[in-house]
Amino acid sequence: MDKNNILVSIIIPTYNHSEYLKRALNSVINQTYENWEAIVIDNYSSDNTSEVVANFKNNKIKYLKVKNNGVIAISRNTGLKVAKGEWVAFLDSDDWWTKDKLEICIKNIDDNIDFIYHDLEIRSNNPKIFSRKNIKSRKLKKPVLIDLLVDGNAISNSSAIVRKKFLDEIKGINENKELVAAEDYNAWLRIAQLTDQFLYLPKRLGYYLIHDQSVSKKDMSVPTRHAVNEFSKILTENQKIKQEAFLKYMSGRFNYLNFDYKNSMKDLFFTLRNGSFSLRVRSIFMIIMTKFNKGKELND
Repeated sequence: MDKNNILVSIIIPTYNHSEYLKRALNSVINQTYENWEAIVIDNYSSDNTSEVVANFKNNKIKYLKVKNNGVIAISRNTGLKVAKGEWVAFLDSDDWWTKDKLEICIKNIDDNIDFIYHDLEIRSNNPKIFSRKNIKSRKLKKPVLIDLLVDGNAISNSSAIVRKKFLDEIKGINENKELVAAEDYNAWLRIAQLTDQFLYLPKRLGYYLIHDQSVSKKDMSVPTRHAVNEFSKILTENQKIKQEAFLKYMSGRFNYLNFDYKNSMKDLFFTLRNGSFSLRVRSIFMIIMTKFNKGKELND
């Protein structure tokens, strides 16, 4: 296998993110691995997105427009339809990569690898003292589908690079509105039905931006529950409880961050009783902080 001849199609959906898109595209242009095509799919932005793309004057960058009505899967699928690469990498327009991301991923490809993912460093427009600094993933245990269902999504969209034939086989990313913000997770689950050959690279090969428009500010337990629903029948009762503990942690954390301490405590105590060790530790921390904050409110 001549790894220098592997064409990677990079799918970049965007909407009114011209200030971020320029950085994302620069991180692609500066890749040490050069056999790539970038496909920018613009949801008819009202800012200067088209101008930003045109200024690169690079024929390896394709620029498409599609009206996605808030369903980003439509944009990603539009990109997939014109992608020519054997492998597809996903990059959100507000994220960006280290210059060796593609080179390192390609070096790790062999006939037994179908999907590669890695860690990302978190950047924020409004950093907080105790906020997470990294999206640290984990090595998925086989069967990969069960691991992803029970312990939650381990794969950040902007870290994923996958053989295109599997995306074609699952007929692209689900465009159901109920899945918005968890459509990538649902796609990983459907790919895991076809292959167990997932490779985790414990390296930081990109950056994930949190900002005021981030979808990460919504209660992710809702679309995540929709993402896993079709697979729940294959789980044992014990696995279903562990899955529920993960979903309760997500809603508990969302409620905690939005000062809804009553509902937060209910969800977090469920996770404390039934979740994995790492989830129990994180739940304990939030329960302690909730009690502290509620006590402070009473004293004010």
